[in-house]
Amino acid sequence: MKLFIDSADHRHWQLPAGCPEIAGATTNPSLVHRAGLSVTLPTYQRLLGQAADTGLQALMLQLPHADLRVGHAWMDVLQKQSIDSGVALTVKLPCHADWAPLMAAVRARGLGLLITGVANPVQLLWSQQQGAHFVAPYLGRLEAAGRDVWALVGACVAMQKKGTDLLAASIASADVLTRLVAAGAAAATLKADMVASLATDAVTAAAMAQFAQDVQASLG
Repeated sequence: MKLFIDSADHRHWQLPAGCPEIAGATTNPSLVHRAGLSVTLPTYQRLLGQAADTGLQALMLQLPHADLRVGHAWMDVLQKQSIDSGVALTVKLPCHADWAPLMAAVRARGLGLLITGVANPVQLLWSQQQGAHFVAPYLGRLEAAGRDVWALVGACVAMQKKGTDLLAASIASADVLTRLVAAGAAAATLKADMVASLATDAVTAAAMAQFAQDVQASLG
């Protein structure tokens, strides 16, 4: 499974020792706003530059408007910067028919397409038909709404055989992440502090302490 960091703050894009290497970072307008930034083209250019400086291989950016003309203008700039910087760019778009023209434009440019907010099987099938490289259901939100999260996860994993990968989002616990790994999810996006917190574990620490104690005891 590939891990992406869910943050528009570049300081979160590097993890401590003991964490797996991340595949990249993903953002959306809400994360950009929470990072104290404006949702503008210069901000997205800045994020791409920071991704290159940090050594990220990939960055996922969500366009803020469904307007096709505006979308093309933003992608003209961002795609060139992506190529020049060597940071692979994936464009995120909400799962709604209003965004279908932009989805086609993203694919025509050869950019990665992530359709986000997928919440049911009809949306999943529609996203696959739009040529999505990734679909991102918000697992925490779906669980809070009383949905059968794992039925949808299973459907998304099955869809991976058709070239549309699951990027699981809104993950709130290690148990959920474990189940995603077991289910065969291609990728997940997590908060940096959650990943860092799992690099150490009380069970591991207790075993190490016992090993050290027994080494000393064996030496008399």
